[in-house]
Amino acid sequence: MSRIRPEELIPIGRVLRPHGLKGLLRIRSDAGVDLPFEEGGIVYLRVGSKAPECFKVVSIKPQKRMFLLELEGMTTLERAEARRGADILVEKGDLRRDEDEYFWFELIGLEVRLDTGETIGTISRIIQTGANDIYVVKRGKREILVPATSEVVKAIDLESGKMIISPMEGLLDLNEI
Repeated sequence: MSRIRPEELIPIGRVLRPHGLKGLLRIRSDAGVDLPFEEGGIVYLRVGSKAPECFKVVSIKPQKRMFLLELEGMTTLERAEARRGADILVEKGDLRRDEDEYFWFELIGLEVRLDTGETIGTISRIIQTGANDIYVVKRGKREILVPATSEVVKAIDLESGKMIISPMEGLLDLNEI
């Protein structure tokens, strides 16, 4: 398999710990229930600052709020234990989304502007909640919390690196812009 450049890989989860004695991995997905890989697909595991290792997915099964991941060649507890805490990565080119959907890595760093044209900051991180995500917009040392709803977010333009919002009443007062 050809060598992949690190900038072509996107983190989508983390290995929590081994599961059982035969190399299964208990993982947490940051991609929700729609995992961006499937049986027969390819994932990469990166432990700390080491180079990512490529693995073929044998099976992936939900278990409570986690998943059990079986990888080709990962057949012992010892091998699985060596990947505890590893980042799970996939190639950007393998990711698929609908037209009005965005991956977190695409949104982080976007400049956020009001529909009046005023810049309020850049998205520094995203908080996942039960109802909708919250964009954390960094403005200097302050953080402004912006709900990721269609009532607030009016446009996202990845090419220009901008998000346009129309804040609901009191949102900016609450965040002391």
